[in-house]
Amino acid sequence: MTPEEVGRRVVALLAPVEATASVSGGQGYARATVDVPLTSWADAVRAARDDAELDLDFLDWLSAVDELADGFDVVLHLWSVRHRHGLLLRTRVPRDTPVVASVVDLFPGAAWHERETHEMFGIDFAGHGELRPLLLPPEFEGHPLRKEFVLASRVAKPWPGAKEPGESEAGGGRRPVRPPGVPAPGEWGTTPTPAGAAGAGEGPRGGTPARPARERPARPAPGERPARPASGEAGPGSGAAPGADEAGPLGRPLPGERPTGPPRQEPEPGAAGES
Repeated sequence: MTPEEVGRRVVALLAPVEATASVSGGQGYARATVDVPLTSWADAVRAARDDAELDLDFLDWLSAVDELADGFDVVLHLWSVRHRHGLLLRTRVPRDTPVVASVVDLFPGAAWHERETHEMFGIDFAGHGELRPLLLPPEFEGHPLRKEFVLASRVAKPWPGAKEPGESEAGGGRRPVRPPGVPAPGEWGTTPTPAGAAGAGEGPRGGTPARPARERPARPAPGERPARPASGEAGPGSGAAPGADEAGPLGRPLPGERPTGPPRQEPEPGAAGES
């Protein structure tokens, strides 16, 4: 049956009750939609289930929609496993007395849906008999899916690692992220930095180890050429030790001089023939 045929069939079964049939959106997934009076809610569900042409034997889901001052729309979706067509039944419940008949005796699977709808919207299902909490704790007050229900705001906590000054009252910078197995500053070395220096608080030692300062030669001013060292003076990088003599670094002769060495010792006469 087409959605139009399903809607007309339900209206005919409920006559003389005034029911309104329409077709939902969704193109190929459109469903017949029938609005029935509140007093005929259970009779409409029974007629849709027991009629041979409709044979809507499977309860898909049941819920509600908050329409504010107009009340609540209780919505039920049924499906025919044999004929492969569905029906959307709706009824309007007043806001001041939100009570509708239960359909648990027709579809036992509706018990879970009615409990959830009662819990979220505050709608009572007459004849259910066991509308106890399903999803919320027993001490919860109110109905979260009502539009006038005010959602609880999250508690705002100051972020200790603010990116910009003034972003958080706590202040401070972001904690550096280290790879696994890498010790924090202050947890290694032998000489911790003084208290209050950068890195204090990261580890039990109070900061990063101190390193000896290394002196660097002054750079020449722009446009100046560095002065060459005089003869016999040790320039930077020459490797000569301070106090080298005039023979040059490491005892080497200067250009134009003959190398000198220790005096040669002559052998004594007759020493070669001695045994």
